[in-house]
Amino acid sequence: MINNSFEFSSDDDSDVSPHDMEGNSSDLEYGARDMNGLSLNSYSSGLQAQLQRDLDRQHLLSDRPRAGIYENVVAEGIEGMEHQERYERLLQRAQVEDLNEVSGIGCLYQSGVDRLGRPVIVFCGKWFPAQSIDLEKALLYLIKLLDPIVKGDYVIAYFHTLTSTNNYPSLHWLREVYSVLPYKYKKNLKAFYIVHPTFWTKMMTWWFTTFMAPAIKAKVHSLPGVEHLYSAITKDQLEIPAYITEYDMATNGLHYFNPVPTAS
Repeated sequence: MINNSFEFSSDDDSDVSPHDMEGNSSDLEYGARDMNGLSLNSYSSGLQAQLQRDLDRQHLLSDRPRAGIYENVVAEGIEGMEHQERYERLLQRAQVEDLNEVSGIGCLYQSGVDRLGRPVIVFCGKWFPAQSIDLEKALLYLIKLLDPIVKGDYVIAYFHTLTSTNNYPSLHWLREVYSVLPYKYKKNLKAFYIVHPTFWTKMMTWWFTTFMAPAIKAKVHSLPGVEHLYSAITKDQLEIPAYITEYDMATNGLHYFNPVPTAS
C-alpha cells in the first residue's frame, strides 16, 4: 500500500491528544506484553517478513537513478486516475448492493460527535470476523458509511479490546483498502484513537504509518483506557458495547482519569 499517488505531506492540523502530555510514555511500553493475552507468534512472523520486504523496497527506491522523473510523474498521474475510477465504481456498488451481512455485525458505525462537532466513527475489533467475512463487501460498507462523512473533518476510535487473531485482516487487504481510498479520507481524518492497544497494534501502527501512511502518523494516538477518550469526546457522545466498558473497569478500575477538554 505504498502508493506514491496517494502520499502527501503531513498535515499540521492533527489533534494533540491529552494523554500525550501524561508523562509522554512510549507506545512500545505496552508492546512488552499482550494486554489481551494473545499468542501472536505466527502472525508476527508474517508481519516481520512483510516489514523486511518493505525495507528492501525502500532501499531500492532510494538507490534508483533520478533519470526519467517526468515519465515517473506522468505514470503516477495515470495510476492516480485509475485509482479514482476504481473508487467511483466501488462507491456505485456500495450504494446499490445488499450489505446487511456486514452492517448487521455492528463493528463499524458513527457514534455522535466529538467536542469540536466532528463525527466520531467507532470500530470494534472484536466484532470484525476478518477470517470469515466477505472482505470485498466489508470494503463496500466502509465506503458507503464514510463517503458522505469524510467530506469534512472526522475522527476514528478503534477499540482493540479482547480481539484475537481471528479479527486481524491480512496486511495485503489493509494495503488494498488504503490504496483505494482517495485523498479526502486521509486529509480530513483529524485523529485516530486506538483504545486498549496490544503488541500487535503497536507493530501494525508502526508499520502502517512508516510504509503506508506517513501523513497520518501524528494523528494516531494509543490510549490505555476508555476514559482517556473523554477529553476529546464527551461520554454521552460515545456509544460502545458493554464488553468494552466492562473490560476497561476490570483492567483500569473506576475514575482513573480526569479528562480535560482539549482545544484542538
